[in-house]
Amino acid sequence: MEEALLKNMAHMTYGIYVLTTRFEHTVNGMIASWVSQVSYNPPLFTVAIHPNRYSHELLEKSGYFALHILSRKQKDLLARFKGPVAGDKFASIAWIDGVTGCPILADCIGCMECRIVQSLAPGNHTLFVGEVVNAVFNGERAPLCTLDYEGCYIGKA
Repeated sequence: MEEALLKNMAHMTYGIYVLTTRFEHTVNGMIASWVSQVSYNPPLFTVAIHPNRYSHELLEKSGYFALHILSRKQKDLLARFKGPVAGDKFASIAWIDGVTGCPILADCIGCMECRIVQSLAPGNHTLFVGEVVNAVFNGERAPLCTLDYEGCYIGKA
């Protein structure tokens, strides 16, 4: 059964996003694919983050995140935001501080800044539920997803 489960999990498709956060003077960004809208009114999104990720602690301390929708042509950003050194991720790309203090990438389809209203630990990832407090839309483009990435994060260490 485990082999079949892993094969099925590897064939599930998700969007690929950049999640950014800030606590005091520390900023970080990471790739997130376990993302879902869970409510329209109020507008709520969940992101699943493993507790061993550097951003996890920043999310708990700050209470905010920004979720960036990437275009298919921005696949090169994935390598940048997978890197281990937080400061290097933002070097030589355009970004500003959002209303929440989270870094907002200039070149993306759009971004939603969220205030964390709940967190749950149903398994080996924490689900952070964020309510949108600000949104930016930069223009229509095809969004990046796991089909473009030729891989899928299944959460197994």
